[in-house]
Order: sequence, then structure tokens, then C-alpha cells
Amino acid sequence: MNRSELPTLVLLPGMDGTGQLFSPLVSALGPDVETIVVHYPYDVSLSYEELEAIARKSLPTDRPFILLGESFSGPIAISLTALHLPQQIGLILCSTFIQNPRPAFKSLKHLIPLLPIELFPTQWLSKILLGRFSTASLRAALNEAITQVTPSVMRSRLRSVVEVDVLAQLARVDITTLYLRARQDWVVPESASMQVLKANFKVTEVVLDAPHCLLQASPMESARAIRDFMGRVIPAVE
Repeated sequence: MNRSELPTLVLLPGMDGTGQLFSPLVSALGPDVETIVVHYPYDVSLSYEELEAIARKSLPTDRPFILLGESFSGPIAISLTALHLPQQIGLILCSTFIQNPRPAFKSLKHLIPLLPIELFPTQWLSKILLGRFSTASLRAALNEAITQVTPSVMRSRLRSVVEVDVLAQLARVDITTLYLRARQDWVVPESASMQVLKANFKVTEVVLDAPHCLLQASPMESARAIRDFMGRVIPAVE
């Protein structure tokens, strides 16, 4: 199958918003898969709705596409898909959620402005986001992406996660949807994916033995699952 026969894959990034961390996945997908990587501002605090508007500007209007929302961007991908955009033929949700994935933390929301995010050690973040899959190259890539984003923006995005609720939007999604779940995810628990599957019975799940950053730690396995998904949705538009 050549590039012209495959839908474009639009990638919405995690909380860093840089899009840089998609590099391993893009490489694993191969040159026949056209990708569009969306970037969010690194120095301006924006709401989910404002980030959704930025993402929408990057969506193709002249060819079929699949939208992938990673972690923080899952709610954005869901909200966009709920608009029933004419060229969208599939949705992929990766290590993400439709409501606050850690409800117990909601009562601590007022403490978010006080979090010294700029002081969080990379080694500590690596343990949470990569676990036993951590490598020197992944740690370096993660550090480079995170340090580009101002602490105030990171705190704003964390607050958005605590307050988010796109359950109603997911219920309106009527196209083929895949949820990629990481078995070793210490950030988004399995209960979050179960909530997604319960909210929309059209969603199917693929579980990979990977950490929260599954697209980065397991790019080949992720690419294989994504290409298999493309094979499922292409017949629907032929």
C-alpha cells in the first residue's frame, strides 16, 4: 500500500505540546504514512477549547485523515471528532482519559499554582512516565521537550486535566475508534480506559506492554497497531 492510498495521520501531543516526542513513532510508521504533528504554544497558557481551535487549523480538508490524541490531547481529539468533520475516518486515543484520571487529586486543585514544576528532577519524571522502559535517549528527549515549556503553562495544562469532562462528546463519536492502553502506565490508570470503553461501545482496545509514554517506548509495536487500524478504516472510504 503506497502513501497515496493511506489516510493522513494527525498527531496531537501530550502535555509538553511540542510534538517532538512523536519522532520515534513517525520513524517507525515509515515514509508511506503521511503525518501532521500539531504543536501547542510553549509560553502561553490556553484552555482545552483554545488548544482545540489550534489543532483544528491543522486538520486536512482535502483528504481523509485519522486523528490521534496522546494523553493530555485525548479530550481535544474527542471534542474534534464529535464535530463529525467530513474528512475524518478514524480516531485513535492513546494513554488518555475523558475525565480526571486521578479523581482523588481533584481536592488538591487549589495547590496546582504552587507546584514548583521547574524543580521537578528529570530522573523523577522519567520513573513516572517511562518506568523500566527508560533509556538514556528517551530521558534526553523527554527532558528536551519538557524544559521548552514554561512552568506556568504546565500548571495550566495540569489544571485543565483535573477539570476536564468530555464524556458527552465521546458519546457522539460514531466513527471507528481505537484506544491504545499501556499495561505499565503509572499516570493514567486502567480505570480511565474502562471509562472510555463504557462511554462508547464502538471503541476497541489494544494493550501494549509499555509505560505511559508508549508511543515513545514502544514505537514499533505502536506503529503496527496503528497500521492495522488504518487497514480497518480504509475499506470504509473506498
